[in-house]
Amino acid sequence: MTQRVVVVGAGLAGAKVAESLRARGYAGSLVVLGAEPVRPYERPPLSKGYLQGSDERESVFVHPEAWYDEHDVDLRPDATVTSLDLASGHVVDAGGGRTAFDRLVLATGSAPRGLDVPGAELEGVVTLRTLADSDRLRARLSEARRVVVVGGGWIGLEVAAAARAAGCEVTVVVRGAAPLLGVLGPRMAGMFAALHRERGVELRTRSEVRALLPARRSGSLDGTAVGGVELLDGTVLPADLVVVGVGARPRVALAEDAGLVVGDGVHVDAHLRTSDPRVLAVGDLAAVAHPFLGHRVRVEHWDAALHHGETVAATVLGADEPYDRLPYFFTDQYDLGMEYTGWTGPEGGTDVVVRGDEDARELVAFWTRDGRVVAGMNVNVWDVVDDLQALVRSRAVVPPERLADTSVPIADLAG
Repeated sequence: MTQRVVVVGAGLAGAKVAESLRARGYAGSLVVLGAEPVRPYERPPLSKGYLQGSDERESVFVHPEAWYDEHDVDLRPDATVTSLDLASGHVVDAGGGRTAFDRLVLATGSAPRGLDVPGAELEGVVTLRTLADSDRLRARLSEARRVVVVGGGWIGLEVAAAARAAGCEVTVVVRGAAPLLGVLGPRMAGMFAALHRERGVELRTRSEVRALLPARRSGSLDGTAVGGVELLDGTVLPADLVVVGVGARPRVALAEDAGLVVGDGVHVDAHLRTSDPRVLAVGDLAAVAHPFLGHRVRVEHWDAALHHGETVAATVLGADEPYDRLPYFFTDQYDLGMEYTGWTGPEGGTDVVVRGDEDARELVAFWTRDGRVVAGMNVNVWDVVDDLQALVRSRAVVPPERLADTSVPIADLAG
């Protein structure tokens, strides 16, 4: 009988573990330790509505403050765990405190990558991961005139949209031929590139940063604040704010030091158990042996953090409910809303079929391999995600002309 579950990490994933355990009737001790000084919150608003000022601060939190006491959850913010003592069944925090566990859930998430270039430490060079980061960036956007975003992924493009909404001049520096190229391929990546160019964003593609340069004050170098971004070709982009969005690394150090199996994330089975069956991992951290996709998948998106807790609760309570949800994520940029579901995998070899109006950006895109849909994306078209997921799960071979035919409901494509 599990007497105490300890969750290390107080983000969305950790909070949902606690919620799911209580919802399923777990009555034992439940401790959630978080390194940040605030209660668990959701990250998508940090680069979307909250950053732009349309979402209130209170709306980002997973639960009301009173929820934790009401559900007998021992939430300990500002408690950084420094090591796992698996032999004795304890976690050790920065103050030397030891918390015993019967089952341990790792929800330590990811850390943003920085730039390994001269000047990366200058004031005004920021990343976006935490609520405090979003608060600082939000304040800086109200003062900045010229913003350079390094990185053309989802976070980078959402920040670029927020910066344009704040009236800033924005340049996005992208290593590849287009932002999101590795995720969406050239056709759909081109759509996002055109969207940002139409809104006044300058895209510097096939470009890399050589150095971040200090600003000048009254003709001399300031030495502390950023003033520009030097590219490898010698171009200097003026900037009083530089946002670095070049990806994130899973925080595997605790697991690795404790002897758990790690790779790109902490390796877990379909029940989210690590190589030590007492220890589970969730959210960005978890590299899951996915029963439907047939290989290990680590998803750095809100949906996995939202739903991993249900599987953890089932596993802790002895139910056989493997995690097999298809990956899902969404973005909002300007007047474009998008949802994506499925998994194209690293092997490539996919074709894209589009139904709808590509010029108006009201469409559904299908990624196919050998005639089977492996992923789908709806852009400014709503209430089709369930149908897209059913289509992917059906593994049905569908002719491209049928996929593109708007007169055929997506729900009928798998039949």
